[in-house]
Amino acid sequence: MKIFDHHVHMTSRTTDDYQGMAAAGIVAIVEPSFWLGQPRTHVGTFEDYFLSLVGWERFRASQFGIHHYCTIGLNPKEANNPSVAAGVMELLPIYLEKESCVAVGEIGFDDQTPAETRYFEAQLELARKSRLPVLIHTPHRDKKEGVRNTIAAVKASGIDPAWVLVDHNNEETIELTLDSGCWAGHSIYPGTKMDETRMVALIRRYGTERITINSAADWGISDPLKVPKTLAAMRSAGLGEDVIETIAWRNPVAFFAQSERLELLNKADHLAIDQRALWQGNSVLRGQQPTVEPRR
Repeated sequence: MKIFDHHVHMTSRTTDDYQGMAAAGIVAIVEPSFWLGQPRTHVGTFEDYFLSLVGWERFRASQFGIHHYCTIGLNPKEANNPSVAAGVMELLPIYLEKESCVAVGEIGFDDQTPAETRYFEAQLELARKSRLPVLIHTPHRDKKEGVRNTIAAVKASGIDPAWVLVDHNNEETIELTLDSGCWAGHSIYPGTKMDETRMVALIRRYGTERITINSAADWGISDPLKVPKTLAAMRSAGLGEDVIETIAWRNPVAFFAQSERLELLNKADHLAIDQRALWQGNSVLRGQQPTVEPRR
């Protein structure tokens, strides 16, 4: 089963995680730009981060046969930081043009402040002008109200909701999201957000149309193998292989293909691997024997 994890923060993960993901059948990922755990104090640190998403991380994934894409945006938490927010907005058009950038994101609400609203609306307009899909973060606190506010902002922006993926849904919000015409993403996480059993129940109730799952793995207690584990739970619960393939592959491909930058429609296999390769003089290896494998 080929798997596409469309929301995983690999900058926070070790190279061993790429090995495990490839072994579990993950052949493509999207890495959204996000908050790094502490406030960034200079706009230049965002530029270095964006460069790593379109450069080093894409190379690192390729060394294990995984297609790496990203989304670029000012995350909602740092939209509240006036010392960097305006400067980051000036950078975004440059990085939204990169070939591996498949959406604007992750953007949206955190504390649902006026500053978050202003920068959310500005980035929705930027997505509309750039003709890119949008990946939206929904808040951990007061999530239902956050989703309502998110949908209102999307409607006001004039963007086709089919170009918008509202992520981190749960039982309280999935219906609101689907009724809006947006895609409903679900982050499978240890102890919070959504788990495998609950996700199976949601798929039984709502089907597969415009529904996706991801690991959202980051620097916190998280698991980059949550997507294959959820697919195993779906299989154990008796859901058919067509349903599983739609959730694992067809839906995320269909959404991000709207960017016209996704090279997966006829390339569902692992990339060829050549760990002798270097990225700006650096290798993923530390003296280990390099692996060289054809596309498979």
